[in-house]
Amino acid sequence: MKNIFDAGVTDEIISRINKLTPEDRPQWGKMSAGQMFAHCNVSYEMIYEDRHPAPNAFLKFILKTFIKKKVVGDSPYQHNSRTGPQFVMKHDKNFEEEKKRLIDYINKTRDLGEKYFNGRESISFGKLTTDEWNNMLYKHLDHHLRQFGK
Repeated sequence: MKNIFDAGVTDEIISRINKLTPEDRPQWGKMSAGQMFAHCNVSYEMIYEDRHPAPNAFLKFILKTFIKKKVVGDSPYQHNSRTGPQFVMKHDKNFEEEKKRLIDYINKTRDLGEKYFNGRESISFGKLTTDEWNNMLYKHLDHHLRQFGK
């Protein structure tokens, strides 16, 4: 898995993002490109902002026990996989605003680096290693960029 904390990988992801246009359509799923950017931003909002409540103890147990490995492991996401309710984008989103937010989050993550993330608490999965943070963030971005053929 490529390392999202590496400047070259970050540049590659941002280059792929910059190739998208509001007119691009997904190869699977229903989201527009703007909605996809907003969807990807949720992962970063959960890291850097207090916009999404942490799951209760029971739900966190379920997430850690049954979902965590799929999210932070090496295996790619399957097309049309189920997602958490906070990731569902039902309304149109401003393409340029969401794109800028996503690029800013990616750059912030790269700038903070691996040491910042090693052992850092995820609101859904508990403490994660740097590799788990990398897998979760890189894999999610790559999945959705491939969704749009980029």
